[in-house]
Amino acid sequence: MAETDSYTQFRTARDLLLDRREDYDRAVAEYDPPRPELFNWGLDWFDRVAADAATATRPALRILEADGSGVSVTYAEMSRRSSQVAGWLTSLGVARGDRVLLVLNNQVELWETMLACIKLGAVLIPATTLLTAQDLADRIERGAVRHVVARAADAAKFSDIPGDFTRVAVGEGEADDTAGWTSYAESTSFAGAFDPSGQTRGDDTLLLYFTSGTTARPKLVEHTHLSYPVGHLSTVYWIGLQPGDVHLNISSPGWAKHAWSSFFAPWNAEATILVVNQERFDAPALLQAMADEQVTTFCAPPTVYRMLIQQDLASWRDRLSLREMVGAGEPLNPEVIEQVRTALGLTIRDGYGQTETTAQVANPPGQEIVPGSMGRPLPGYTVVLLDPLTGEERTGDGAEGELCLPLSGPGGRPVGLMAGYHGDAGRTAESMEYGAYHTGDVASRDARGYITYVGRADDVFKASDYRISPFELESVLIEHPAVAEAAVVPSPDPTRLSVPKAYVVLAGGHEPTKETAESILRFAREHLAPYKRIRRIEFGELPKTISGKIRRVELRGREDASHGTGEDLTSRASELEFWESDFPDLKG
Repeated sequence: MAETDSYTQFRTARDLLLDRREDYDRAVAEYDPPRPELFNWGLDWFDRVAADAATATRPALRILEADGSGVSVTYAEMSRRSSQVAGWLTSLGVARGDRVLLVLNNQVELWETMLACIKLGAVLIPATTLLTAQDLADRIERGAVRHVVARAADAAKFSDIPGDFTRVAVGEGEADDTAGWTSYAESTSFAGAFDPSGQTRGDDTLLLYFTSGTTARPKLVEHTHLSYPVGHLSTVYWIGLQPGDVHLNISSPGWAKHAWSSFFAPWNAEATILVVNQERFDAPALLQAMADEQVTTFCAPPTVYRMLIQQDLASWRDRLSLREMVGAGEPLNPEVIEQVRTALGLTIRDGYGQTETTAQVANPPGQEIVPGSMGRPLPGYTVVLLDPLTGEERTGDGAEGELCLPLSGPGGRPVGLMAGYHGDAGRTAESMEYGAYHTGDVASRDARGYITYVGRADDVFKASDYRISPFELESVLIEHPAVAEAAVVPSPDPTRLSVPKAYVVLAGGHEPTKETAESILRFAREHLAPYKRIRRIEFGELPKTISGKIRRVELRGREDASHGTGEDLTSRASELEFWESDFPDLKG
């Protein structure tokens, strides 16, 4: 299929979603994801957009630093520069199909290199700069990495990693650390032309993402030149992006969400990507940047929203240009959504997806939002709820089961679904049992098709033979003024098998005292059914993956180690742990 054909297919599909921005039913019915046989998003889409007079001078990327400095790159400049980098990388030996490990922060070179690698057909393996030398060695080995592009500041991490992979250093570092590395700065003087070596197939590998590994060694997720570029048209629809928007996404490079909202979705929409770099999160400075840069669309994880509501948000209402606010990563608690709505007059719209997919389920613009629900299936996705043991579909109002994506049917295999877990045929087959991709997340669906997140299949637990959803209990806890964050896990108990225990991070101005614990436990007692009642509480920090997700598996392990079979009803894991039995008025 010719380049023009793939471009036209992509634009037609994209424009349909823009036109149906607030007409969900028509968008779902009419959208047919393009699946061209040959497609290179960098050449066939980005360069074509950048050559259009209406877009060429529009900022494609703008980065603001904490010291007030900034850099802005237009679509035309990014197109030209990424082609120059592609030609330079080719001269260093980077070839079609080669694996390139990227270890960069939010800096212009990251976007240049990603786009350059797409153009030349290399396979990207994005990684966070927080990785240790051991982590990087694992990625190089399992990812069969041929080339590394990393910050010079991280060069020392690679010193003891064996292999003859190409080493490119971005920025300045210690001379001893960067010996044997090629300076990225040399690419600016490259005068040769970039000539793609052949055509790119839509099913060629584009990205390999290592998952964050909350329970085991990270899986290696494989995406193609269709699954992420085309698949993220659903993400455009969820966010409500439009050409000319200024989109700010709070995310770190190396994680799939960064590719979602800081790369593919905004450039699919011909919007400007804004990055606000901060060494430590500074809510007032972020809000000021949003006001100064006239941000129209904003995406952030729940943790950021929980910190933003600690500010006087109402005072920013007339200073911000926001039209859309969305949240992803973990479900947002209703209390947070309500506080933002009251202060800014905007409703945060939840979205759901995984590293293995693009945005699957969400509340798109203009649709009724059901409190607690993460929305309905986005255009391009069909969702079923299956019994994880039998594969039987669960239907009807209030049906609950594992959220799965059918691999066949009217829409065919979802275009935004991964090709599989690279190098792990067994795990891939397991995830595709019963003719559907299994997300591992449990959800319920009402009669109108709204889907509500219940929890990870391995996080839901039983107490007194009742099924408990940690997220439901956590959403109640966070309504208490003393609670900033919470994670609920089962704690061994001789009578009930297990009881709900909450690990709590306190909001500013609150102390981890017995009185605070009693107040929180009493609040939970008043707002939860008796079988859901939180029986134990412990104050402290929550263990998280480096991508920011709570490691409940570690908390469950702590409970098993601290309380064993639960027969000792007097032991405490620490002086910051309190039980209902400590408060006579709360017993029962």
